[in-house]
This record gives sequence, structure tokens and C-alpha cells, in this order.
Amino acid sequence: MTILKKGDSGDSVKKLQTLLGLELIDGIFGKDTEKFVKKYQFENNLVVDGIVGSKTWDALLSTTDLSETYSYETEDIDIKNHFLSAGEYLKGPTKKRWLFLHHTAGWNNPYKTVNNWNNDTRGRVATEFCLGGQKITDNDSEYDGVIVKCIPDGGYGWHLGIGNNAVHRESVGIECNNFGQLTKGGYNKIVNGKKTWISKDKDEFYTYVGTKANKSQVIQLEKEFRGFQYFHNYSDKQLEVLFDLILFICKRDNIDPRKGLVELMKQKGDFEAFDFLDRNYVAKNPGLYCHTNVVYGKWDMYPHPKLIDLLKSL
Repeated sequence: MTILKKGDSGDSVKKLQTLLGLELIDGIFGKDTEKFVKKYQFENNLVVDGIVGSKTWDALLSTTDLSETYSYETEDIDIKNHFLSAGEYLKGPTKKRWLFLHHTAGWNNPYKTVNNWNNDTRGRVATEFCLGGQKITDNDSEYDGVIVKCIPDGGYGWHLGIGNNAVHRESVGIECNNFGQLTKGGYNKIVNGKKTWISKDKDEFYTYVGTKANKSQVIQLEKEFRGFQYFHNYSDKQLEVLFDLILFICKRDNIDPRKGLVELMKQKGDFEAFDFLDRNYVAKNPGLYCHTNVVYGKWDMYPHPKLIDLLKSL
């Protein structure tokens, strides 16, 4: 490959930008591209000079090629590979015994979600799979039900926030693109260090960052879950594909999806099963759970009635 440096332009720069996971693929090697080159070089023990020579190209091409977003189909499930850079996940391999369901608390495009993970400063925070949904503002369904796999088989990311333990290392994560909890008539914002209510249209619904939701994207639960009764709706397509993806992962990794959350629904009730659990219980009982089960300050995934039905049918 051609040696590239700041000031260069063309298709080779576009290739580089794609490999690095940049959102703007303009073929111009500017200061932003140089910054991400240096970040990649630092994380992969390369000379940090911002120049893309043979060693940097070899590392990029051998570990992740985001320009090839190819797919494979297994038992009617279509998975798009869009891998993170090598320094953005842990290679493992580890035996998988748990599966955790999340939602992103954000927008609908799984590719952008993965690119954001690739370019943020939080370290190796990611899930193996990200599942696209509908856009909260206008029902755009371009990415609804699109499965993106961003970590190679056997690898893992820090997706739970509960420390470096077996549950974290030996679990698979699925992130569903969804904003989560909504509020009516406004939203809460931190102003000068204090939570402040920002009033908006009294008949509209808003995300935690103040984005107005299309009303067709809003679901009202039968009762509050962790202080909220309104949520961004999981689409029918997203839930249908989630069901298939759960079965695919559980068959691949020999995880019993009837253990964990499904058992808790029978023991405690549908809503109660999504609540916080003693982490020792989770550690001793491998199976399928939600992020809400291990971190109290989370809402992913919330007890959507169709999600409950889906889980009970496993």
C-alpha cells in the first residue's frame, strides 16, 4: 500500500479512514485522520508518527478491514461483519456462559454505533453484536433489524461495568439501537451540577438528551420501571431478529436461554425479573440476562410486553 501522511488525498486515504472507523470518509488526510492514525499506532505498539507506512498498513489490514462489510447467513440469520480496531476489544478467546441484552440509549444505525465505540476514549467498551432499530424522530427503518458483529469470535469487550470477573469475560453482549426511557412535557438536564427540569411541549415526549420522539415511537408500560413509564418502542422487526440472534448465539456458545431471566419471570413476575439481582446469583447461574440485572442505574433492556413474550417463548 502507498505510504500516507498528512496532506495526502485520494482513494487510499478513504481506505485508511474506513479501516480506522472514521465517520467522515472524504479521502483527505487532515488533522482528524492524523489524530486517529496516531491513536491506532499508540494502541498497537507502533511508532507514533502519524505516517501510515508498511507496518501500520499491515496491522490495519491484518486485524480489521472495515471496508469489507460482508455478511454470512446461518439458518436464516444475516450478520454483517464490521469489526472494531484491534485495540478496541480483548481477543480472548474465552468460553461463553452468559448472554446479556442491552440497548444503546442512542440512535438507530448500528454501523455508527460501532464506529463511535471505535473512536471514543472509553477504552474497550463494546458488545459483540449491535442490532439496528427505528429512528426515534421520524420512523426511518433503514437499519431496523440489521445485525452488526464488531468483535471476532472468542473476543469480548467491557460491556457490563461490573469489574474484570468471569461474568464479564465469559459473556456475550447484544446492544439494540434504542433511546430507552422517555419523559413527557420536557426532560431533565444537569445545569451547574444540579438536575434541572427543562419544560417543553406538554403533549410531547423527549429523550434524556432532549430529542423529541415521534409519538409512534413511544410505548407506555402498564406501570413504571425504575421511575419511568414511557420508553422508546422496540420495533416488531427488531424483536423478531433479536429472537433469532439469541438462538444463534446460544446454539453457537452452548448457553441455555431458558436460564436466568426466563426463570426469574416465573419465580418473581415479568417486571420484577428485570430488576437488580445479587451479582453472586448471576455468577452462580449462567444464562440469559439484561444489563438491568447487574447494574441498578440502567434501563436496558426494559420490560417491553413483546420482549417479555419473546423471552417466554424461548
